[in-house]
Amino acid sequence: MLSFFLKTKFLKQSVGDLSGFNKSHKQSKLPVVLTLVEVADLLSQLKDTHYLMAAILYGSGLRRIELVRLRVQDIDFDYQQIRVINGKGGKHRLVTLANELVAPLKIQIQQIEVTLKKDLASKLYAGVWMPDALARKYPNAQFDLGWHYLFPASRLTTDPSGQKLRRHHFDESNLNKLIKMAARNAGIRKPVSCHTLRHSFATHLLQSGVDIRTVQQQLGHADVKTTEIYTHVLKQGAQGVRSPLSTLTRGTA
Repeated sequence: MLSFFLKTKFLKQSVGDLSGFNKSHKQSKLPVVLTLVEVADLLSQLKDTHYLMAAILYGSGLRRIELVRLRVQDIDFDYQQIRVINGKGGKHRLVTLANELVAPLKIQIQQIEVTLKKDLASKLYAGVWMPDALARKYPNAQFDLGWHYLFPASRLTTDPSGQKLRRHHFDESNLNKLIKMAARNAGIRKPVSCHTLRHSFATHLLQSGVDIRTVQQQLGHADVKTTEIYTHVLKQGAQGVRSPLSTLTRGTA
């Protein structure tokens, strides 16, 4: 790419017809997937809000940034689902919400309501951040509970403009550190991150018989081929190939 740029822009030379060449693609990295026991062991190392965040990552297959950007009103208890707004590619989607998380989520929202009342007591509090278009459409919404982050930061901070005091969402890099630490404490030797829980969500759904199109929708993949990478763990051995060593060992036992 650099040589192409130098040749065309600086040397003013033609590179000729490149239509016959195919663009190279970086090979997809196979996902790290935890077993059901490993997921349970990891979650057992977390408590309260930290547990809830990790449980949603695994139970609903969210990306890390999608989780921390959730607002209170994105939780639909009636239909037991979560609304993911402006996910990857700016797309919206609905994902499943585990029944086991309904009660702890309601407790979490009650805690947010208590925190909001304290924030509103300060004359300097400017409400939660909202996109410009929504801020204009709903001028008072930044003070409503529904628009506040489901997992808020522990303290108020001044926004980048340096003028307004707000409570941002939980820091996504800290979330990744929590997951990695929980995996280490659980004795899991695989490389684990927030995305590992998303990989495990998809794989375990397919293992339980959920069709791949449904899994694709849950993950928010534009192409089902992206989802197909999870089928690699559905067969015994790589691509379902039985090692000849198994036959040799059995024959000599």
